[in-house]
Amino acid sequence: MLPSPFAFERPSTIAGAVRAVGKSGDGMFYSGGTELLLALKLRVIHTDRLIDIKGINGLDRIALNDANDIELGARCTHNKIANDPVIRAHVPALSSLCANVANIRIRSVGTIGGNLCFGEPHADPLTMLAALDARLVLIGPSGTRVVHADDFIRSELETVREPDELLTVIAFSRPTGPVTYRRFKHGERPSVNVAMAWSLGPSGRTIRSARVRVGALGSRPQPLKAIEDVLQGISVAEVRPAIEAVLPTALGELEVNEDRHGGAEYKRHLAGVLLLRNADEAIAAAGSA
Repeated sequence: MLPSPFAFERPSTIAGAVRAVGKSGDGMFYSGGTELLLALKLRVIHTDRLIDIKGINGLDRIALNDANDIELGARCTHNKIANDPVIRAHVPALSSLCANVANIRIRSVGTIGGNLCFGEPHADPLTMLAALDARLVLIGPSGTRVVHADDFIRSELETVREPDELLTVIAFSRPTGPVTYRRFKHGERPSVNVAMAWSLGPSGRTIRSARVRVGALGSRPQPLKAIEDVLQGISVAEVRPAIEAVLPTALGELEVNEDRHGGAEYKRHLAGVLLLRNADEAIAAAGSA
């Protein structure tokens, strides 16, 4: 099936793209199009105009800025992130994640911004970005606003981004401890995924703070607050028994959608297995630092 007819525009600036998309939301931003074009062909969604943002300079930039934040341009493809030296040096888990998203066609063309804006619950990047406490920069007619990754998804396939806002940059502080990511998947999408990020004390043997997110169970990644609380302030050697002591309670508090990926108890079990594997990887990384 072919999509309904639409106009095609190619602005060269962010301001031009925001003007072109229109306040009424009758236009849509387009870059990789791996999700968007399929939805248009199936006529699940409709638009009068596609606004191609591939010609806008700077939207595919990756850098470590003066504030020690890593910045990802929203138009970066998964392959670009996977192979970037800044990401490989400072967040190798993100490099590995992007190197294994979907398939080679998606990784070559699909963008990190498009992945986030589509709002698909069974996706890889947002879970890790939420664990990293990433900030998403949106620019629209009213100016610039910043949304934390935890708050970006409103519900399944729905985000807080307004139709006339363009996601431009994803930024997060350079990690000061291990960052890990594990998933279990059927096909090309994760059934369950878990990301963990530690901040370590000066000795490198004590956890100052931890962020843990579980994704693909509900409409957006969920924090495991009981795990985060028990890890704060303890030594790396105490991690596994501390997690095991509170894990049943933490998993029981997760909201789980039963779908073709599995039932609630099955998914909770997978989340627990993946969490412990994340912990073991982080323990090993802290020990070798």
